[in-house]
Amino acid sequence: MIEFKLPDIGEGTAEGEIVKWLVSAGDAVKEHQAIVEVMTDKATVEVPAPADGTITELLVGEGDTVPVGDVIFRLDNGGGAPAQAASPEPAAAPSAPTAPSAPSAPSAPTAVAAQPAPNGGKVLAVPSARRVARELSVDLSTVAGSGRNGVIRRADVEAAATGGAVAQSSHPVVAPTTAQAQRIPFRGVRRKIAEAMVRSSQTAVHFTIVEEVDVTDLVRVRQKAKAIGAEQGIKVTFMPFIMKAVANGLMKFPMLNGHLDEQAEEIVLPGTVNLGIATDTPNGLIVPVISQVESKGLLQLAAELGDLSERTRAGRVRPEELRGSTFSITNAGNIGGTIATPIINFPDIAILGVHRIVKRPGVVDTPEGEVIEVRQYMNFSCSVDHRLADGADAARFVAYLRQILEEPALLSL
Repeated sequence: MIEFKLPDIGEGTAEGEIVKWLVSAGDAVKEHQAIVEVMTDKATVEVPAPADGTITELLVGEGDTVPVGDVIFRLDNGGGAPAQAASPEPAAAPSAPTAPSAPSAPSAPTAVAAQPAPNGGKVLAVPSARRVARELSVDLSTVAGSGRNGVIRRADVEAAATGGAVAQSSHPVVAPTTAQAQRIPFRGVRRKIAEAMVRSSQTAVHFTIVEEVDVTDLVRVRQKAKAIGAEQGIKVTFMPFIMKAVANGLMKFPMLNGHLDEQAEEIVLPGTVNLGIATDTPNGLIVPVISQVESKGLLQLAAELGDLSERTRAGRVRPEELRGSTFSITNAGNIGGTIATPIINFPDIAILGVHRIVKRPGVVDTPEGEVIEVRQYMNFSCSVDHRLADGADAARFVAYLRQILEEPALLSL
């Protein structure tokens, strides 16, 4: 019998959230078969079985946060007395969980009628159930437990709070109708995004500067590059041009390129540009990283961006590709919106927001004088942690971006 403990699946990870069980109690499994999806920070990994055998018990529920080292399931490998499993290397998975081919959900528990704890003992409940009970002011002694031996789970507390029956699924979501509200569990990627946003907004002192850029010439250059890229099977968008301009700018203004090491009380300026690219996925916002952007050409950046974005949306990004950013770019231009104030991807020093291109009349200098013609404009908004960099640094940086993107030939210099 193997008692499998949650391994450290990151760099010094202290805990993980159980996102989804891919097996049920009683299932026969093979060594290295994915057993459970666990979320840490912004990445989700599939934890594999340490040996062939049969799952005898799942000890925690979906949505529970479990400290590293706690036993999360038991596996009968025919070895007799319980033994601790050597933690295998978790299979890298995306920030968004990857659905298995045909997983069987954990068997639906049957609620046990609430009974007084024997001899005045403590009510049996998982930690997340106790937390939710405190938040919803639910008396655990009145709750019927659906877990093993009557252990109270979070779903039991939520059901008691709403006066309903225990959900026969680990996802207590009410099917939406025209007359019903929908309740969506606040966990997984969405909760991690929320934690990151709150930390950034409460820690970094945000200062945002906005610059309008005439991208008419950039649009023409991109059209030519798009045709060249198509010959090599590479999709060329505006982002590689923006990434290259940002990298050039950060090498010129290094105070915006880095992060704060709070423990050492140092501002770290790495000397290389690793761009976090905010990516909209079916499961929420993920920020994969492209490294050493300053040393790469436009077509190489386009190819890497296309590959990384596709794997991120499909849930195949590797955990190491989600770490190490020195600056981030968020682009909602293909969706809409002409201006926004992006939140810094803490502990980075700054982030750039890219917005949609709009056509409108503009004044253009010609040898014959000033003329008015239809031009194409794009707004850039740069948010900076004012504790670590001055507003003048941000102003010079966005002014440089404007100069180089209005004259895209300068990107090659």
